[in-house]
Amino acid sequence: ARSRAFRVLWLAEELGLDYRHLSEAPHSALVSALNPLGQIPILRDDDVVLTDSLAILHYLADRADRFTFPTGTPERALMDARINFVLTELEAPLWMAARHSFVLPEDRRHPEIKPWLKDDFRDAGQRFTRLLDGAQFLAGDTFTIADIVAGHTIGWSIVAKFDPSDELKAYLRDLSDRAAWQRARAD
Repeated sequence: ARSRAFRVLWLAEELGLDYRHLSEAPHSALVSALNPLGQIPILRDDDVVLTDSLAILHYLADRADRFTFPTGTPERALMDARINFVLTELEAPLWMAARHSFVLPEDRRHPEIKPWLKDDFRDAGQRFTRLLDGAQFLAGDTFTIADIVAGHTIGWSIVAKFDPSDELKAYLRDLSDRAAWQRARAD
């Protein structure tokens, strides 16, 4: 799982967008000029500059009216709730482990928390499986940006050696069979 920029590339491929991808490291001169926090991904669409993967996903999906639901609908609320679950329960332990492995200055790291974070991820993975309840997709019977966020996060867990459950791996395997996922991966 590459950076969160993969989420944006994946959706761009799903949408069939014509785009130019610049691979930049966080805090590079270009990234810092566009985002004062120095973080990626960044989307520049004419005069619009967005600097958060989820904001970019919502922006692109809403503009195309695909891989999302109309605002103000129960379906949209469910999708947003599932995305929030993934970010706060599955991604949070991964991000905290990354912070205490290489992001924070060495004197502020506490690598001893990683086993606890793995347990937290495992517990969240079990709850995620209950949310799926045997369904192919996270927010109903159609692929949405919730699946992009979840798929990327589960992929990250494999790279981080968080040992996701067989159910999470199967869900990711199904998502990674999508042609757009494979094209984004090749980028």
